[in-house]
Amino acid sequence: MKILRKVFVFVLAALIGGGGLLFAGGKSESAPASGGGSAPASASAPAAKIKVTFAGTEAATSEQSLMMQETADLLNASGRFDADVQVAGALSADTDNLVTQAKTGVPLVVPSDPTRLASQFKIPELSILMAPYILTDPAVLQKLPETALFKEWQTQLEAQGITFVANMYNGFRSFYTTTPVKTVADLKNLRIRGFGNPTGNALAKYLGFANIGIPWGEVLPGIQQKTLDGCEVQVATAYTSAIYEVAKHLALTKHYLLQSSFVCSTKLLTSMPQADRDFFIKTIRDMAQKYGVIIAGKEDGYYQQMRDKGVTITEINLKEFQDAIAPLYINNDLQFSPGLKDRLFKELGL
Repeated sequence: MKILRKVFVFVLAALIGGGGLLFAGGKSESAPASGGGSAPASASAPAAKIKVTFAGTEAATSEQSLMMQETADLLNASGRFDADVQVAGALSADTDNLVTQAKTGVPLVVPSDPTRLASQFKIPELSILMAPYILTDPAVLQKLPETALFKEWQTQLEAQGITFVANMYNGFRSFYTTTPVKTVADLKNLRIRGFGNPTGNALAKYLGFANIGIPWGEVLPGIQQKTLDGCEVQVATAYTSAIYEVAKHLALTKHYLLQSSFVCSTKLLTSMPQADRDFFIKTIRDMAQKYGVIIAGKEDGYYQQMRDKGVTITEINLKEFQDAIAPLYINNDLQFSPGLKDRLFKELGL
């Protein structure tokens, strides 16, 4: 009996010491759940990492894509996120489609722009951020997240499942054409690839060209095949897309201050603990500011590289183009409320 008692005590001690204390049904408390996953989280175990994907349509070498990669790296370095980056249309070549996925709850961060968001979510006044010749200084975007207007737009978007996190300067847009453009009249009846939304259509209406809203990947072959006479785009994208091979004229109209509007699923944000949410938003905003400055600093270099590739750059009479656009605001084509521009300028300290 003494021997049996000693054996029983020895076996019981071994089970307790090995973490295998048995419960009803023969399952161990430390055993993994059925299906082969990791052990259930305990009070002391770290919470699961937050999965998020940065998804865009620009090339991997563009500053916008590099910004998303650095942001993902910083998030991952915190140990709280599992972030990856899918660019060059890897998930979709259609930005609106990516934003729609985020709206449904897919954990995506997508760089859209104010005009796209205004059209997609039926918030016309949001497009003032990129309306022709309204904002002309990239530095003002640093103040934007703290304005009452931005917060109002955030609320309207969040009601539809999207959170507007940050705006990043992404270059001035101008005209790249197969024939010289020195005056507004030179654009008349040209077939130009532009934004296929109310802002793009309004620009075409008052400058006289035909607006062709096709995917960016179809632009270079379209100009080659003479179904397009050119495009309006930022210089970095024009250069990295080799537009200089088919369009030898650049008119520096700088009609849009292009912005990458980073949005994500509201469901994704609200599922995060507050500390992680704050870190996530701050990291994106900090990187947006950093890369906006980088992009602005590289523009002159890109213009020189366009010259080196045989592109003739024309310094147009800016006032002529601004005057041609002025009726857009008199006629209120973009459906702005009275005093919207004055309010925006006041809140930005302009």
